[in-house]
Amino acid sequence: MIVPLTPLRCLRYAEEQFPGNTAVVCDDRRFTYRQFAERAGRLGGGLRAMGIEPGDRVAFLSSNCHRLLEAYYGVLEAGAVLLPLNIRLAPQELAYILNDAEVKVLFFENQFLSAVDAFRKAALSVSSFISLDAKPEVDWVARDNYEEILEAANIYQRDVMQIDENSLAELFYTSGTSANPKGVMLSHRNIYLHALNTAIALQITGETVELHTIPLFHANGWGKAHTTTLAGGTHVMIHQFLPPEVFRLIERERVQCCCLVPTMAAALINCPERKEYDLRSLRRVIIGGAASSPHLVREVEQELGCACISGYGLTETSPVLTFSSIKKDMQSTEDQRQARQAMAGFAIPGVELRVVDQDEADVPSDGKTVGHVVARGDGIMEGYWRQPDETDHAFRGGWFHTGDLATIDEDGYLLIVDREKDIIVSGGENISSLELERAITAHPSVYEAAVVAVPHHKWGEVPKACVVLKPGAFATEFELIEFCRSCLARYKCPQFIEFYQSLPKTGTGKILKRELRKDSSVAAPHQSNSKL
Repeated sequence: MIVPLTPLRCLRYAEEQFPGNTAVVCDDRRFTYRQFAERAGRLGGGLRAMGIEPGDRVAFLSSNCHRLLEAYYGVLEAGAVLLPLNIRLAPQELAYILNDAEVKVLFFENQFLSAVDAFRKAALSVSSFISLDAKPEVDWVARDNYEEILEAANIYQRDVMQIDENSLAELFYTSGTSANPKGVMLSHRNIYLHALNTAIALQITGETVELHTIPLFHANGWGKAHTTTLAGGTHVMIHQFLPPEVFRLIERERVQCCCLVPTMAAALINCPERKEYDLRSLRRVIIGGAASSPHLVREVEQELGCACISGYGLTETSPVLTFSSIKKDMQSTEDQRQARQAMAGFAIPGVELRVVDQDEADVPSDGKTVGHVVARGDGIMEGYWRQPDETDHAFRGGWFHTGDLATIDEDGYLLIVDREKDIIVSGGENISSLELERAITAHPSVYEAAVVAVPHHKWGEVPKACVVLKPGAFATEFELIEFCRSCLARYKCPQFIEFYQSLPKTGTGKILKRELRKDSSVAAPHQSNSKL
């Protein structure tokens, strides 16, 4: 028997087997899986009553909230395509995405009312603007808000056997760095198999209590909207990443797992209120979205009292490709173990990875030779929305080209060296910005750092480090450069350092290097440049 693969089966299973389990905690509201499934079904029925047809795109502009989690299922129940929007984008960027995807309906939180008003006339395809959490205040917002639509709707659940598993389920837009953002098309099959594969890799169970620290608008919510649901675990929502609120929820809800980008992990480690909370329930932190370091893994394990591993993936891969768990019977010292756990790791079930040279031949598995990461697997996208040439280029040779450079060792562990576009070529030598960032952030006074290339009259370009110091800490430019030289070849080290109060970040907490490049100017080596 062939039953179509669709993420709707994750919620159907949880509703059948764990109807009374706590599914979602959002502020002071709690929903069982029976209630979660009913609300998703009512959203599906409400959208159909509004005239949404199969394949129509429905967008959500929302922080992490039970309503956005419901959309992951309710929009699909209606046969439509879910498009979660990055809440940090400018109005003109949001308008571009809405027009490119030809979105029919936009749901939005009231906190974004002014932003929506700024772009609504430019969003030509949107026929309905619906408030998620407030009564309409202006005449261009639909009369009924989200809760009123659900209250009036009949429950609608699609016949799973009628779903085309290869049809589009979710559409996520990548951040545009040098061009307009691209829409990543994830099918029902992509998402369902990604959920199964990551649940197996992480051994997710019904006891899991997951704190959604990563925005659900980002890269399929890192798969947590589906893996936790499939297992019948508990989703705990946090609207904004604030370290004291993270700690409060961990203590109150006995949270076991959360995902963090490195800047989030650093914020938790260095938060002075941390010791006021009971964090003993926390079992695992996964660091992804940007490269980790052995120093960061060590600090998380010591200060938060839980296991810490890394993961790697892209929006185009649903997103997880690897985790850095330690394989059974691997012998290592504590330092070697933490170094392994700071790597990208090895492929999860359903994923094949290679590291290849310019001729698409595999590089040696020696942990030293750098090549291009290519992948194929169950979760890898159908392609880019209405961009066939970009799709063909990404899938040349039958493998998806990630745009990342890495080494691979004899045990199959990847170490990401850099994004191809972020490699610094200085005097003919390739310098990894990630390697340099790992070295700088190991200094006890450094809170976070990013390395970018700046022009140089002799070497073409040289590395510059943009550094934020820990509160109350002090370090000079000379001290940090010498610290780097103690562990790296001299040519790899920054020529100069600029100090910042904070670094620009995306909505997920990743450092925006493109903004730092715009801000950078040529400076003489050892010249003090401060943005304090």
